[in-house]
Amino acid sequence: MDTHCSEQCRALTASEDGSDVAFSCSIGENIQLLVDRPDGTYCFRLHRDRVYYVSEKLLKCAASIPRDSLVALGTCFGKFTKTQKFRLSVTALDFLAPYAKYKVWVKPGSEQSFLYGNHVLKSGLGRITENTAQYQGVVVYSMADIPLGFGVAAKSTQDCRKVDPMAIVVFHQADVGEYVRSEDTLT
Repeated sequence: MDTHCSEQCRALTASEDGSDVAFSCSIGENIQLLVDRPDGTYCFRLHRDRVYYVSEKLLKCAASIPRDSLVALGTCFGKFTKTQKFRLSVTALDFLAPYAKYKVWVKPGSEQSFLYGNHVLKSGLGRITENTAQYQGVVVYSMADIPLGFGVAAKSTQDCRKVDPMAIVVFHQADVGEYVRSEDTLT
């Protein structure tokens, strides 16, 4: 498997895999459910600083394509910045949302604000998963349980109960509104 892929893209190294990658923080050990699926085995591969989620079947087919000609492979889960920090992409939302350990629900009045790229304020917070730690990766949902995007908890669950209504409780990271705002740059 890795010998075919080494010409196209490479597996994530130990420093890129695991706790440094934002999606493993938000779904934890449930990441194994993404890899071993009933419809086949999937893996994560790095190509041009982007992490792709791809089936091994597609990976073998891509081995015949020259590396310079390969634009993308599978679903882009995010990319590594120039400082080697991982930025989760909204294209991973449908895959990660069902397995999220930490969730935040926003009130209907705050959904639009979040979808425009703004942080979630305490006044717009509907619910939050118990025992969410500060700076923990979270999936943001509407009150109707529709996944809207990703964020990072600015406050722990305990702190959220006693902060000012205008305090930021979730830092915005990515949302489904990016499909409209950044449709030219999304890959």
